[in-house]
Amino acid sequence: MTTVKKITPVLAAASLGLAGLFATQTALAAFPDKPINVIVAYSAGGGTDTTARTLAPFLEKVLKVPVNVVNRPGGSGWVGWVGLANAKPDGYTIGYLNSPNIASGLVNPAMERPVKLDDFVAIGNQVSDPGAIVIRKDEKRFSNFKELVEYAKTHELTTTATGVGGDDHLVTLKLNKELGTQFRAIQFEGTADSRTAFLGGHVDILMTSVGEVYTLNDNGQVNVVAVTARKRSPFMKDVPTVQDVTSKTVISASTRGLVAPKAISADNLKTLRDAMQTAVNDPDYQAKMKSLGIGADYMAGPEYMSALKKDVEDIKGVSDLIGW
Repeated sequence: MTTVKKITPVLAAASLGLAGLFATQTALAAFPDKPINVIVAYSAGGGTDTTARTLAPFLEKVLKVPVNVVNRPGGSGWVGWVGLANAKPDGYTIGYLNSPNIASGLVNPAMERPVKLDDFVAIGNQVSDPGAIVIRKDEKRFSNFKELVEYAKTHELTTTATGVGGDDHLVTLKLNKELGTQFRAIQFEGTADSRTAFLGGHVDILMTSVGEVYTLNDNGQVNVVAVTARKRSPFMKDVPTVQDVTSKTVISASTRGLVAPKAISADNLKTLRDAMQTAVNDPDYQAKMKSLGIGADYMAGPEYMSALKKDVEDIKGVSDLIGW
């Protein structure tokens, strides 16, 4: 009995140590075990919001927890992006970066941003969406892109934009440079706001992306007169490119991808990356994206981060157009 009494505390301690080890391993393996929030740095109803809400149920299917889309508009995206960078890096708060909008903000010498690309780690890119130039159905001054360009050479027309140096703003500047038009960009907090202003007749031209206007165009509510891509969009095969009409090349597209705060653990990051890759390969997801006219363009995390860094360098190359 004496021997047993001496050994029992040791065995008990060992047992507790093993229990602690197993508990730790179980906790690590349990991610995620509660809802995940996905920050969208623009208003509800815009292209990024639609993109996020399309992917969310497929992520839920893989991760087995709710995936909530949280809109945090303001500062042309920077309210949401700063909040994302400063979120607890546990994998339960992730979000979307929009480029070239974020790239432009990082290059703009007049802006002092408390975050940089290195404050994020990429999960993966979801969308690459070419630009679309849109007029109203009741527009009387021009009915196609050729007429629009000719009119805009002698008349100032306002266009929508969602951030200085963003994709829609850059299209306006590139058109003015290449075609001699007199477009003037009006800034809005997101596509939902700019689209409302355009439909209400407060802005002449809607500069947006194919995915953000596909449904309206398909329903005959607006008239997309050109796309800013090297070839026609498969979602709008009858709409010409800028080059088709003018022989000038004006290329612009926006990307939307998921990132996490940089200090996220390697295990949790891998879980999120694997979940996204599985989700975007789901045939039902691909069918849904096609029905919405959104250009699915999955890139794995490292490739996506390289693309974001290239966008920063590209913006530096056109900084003279923006006045930087």
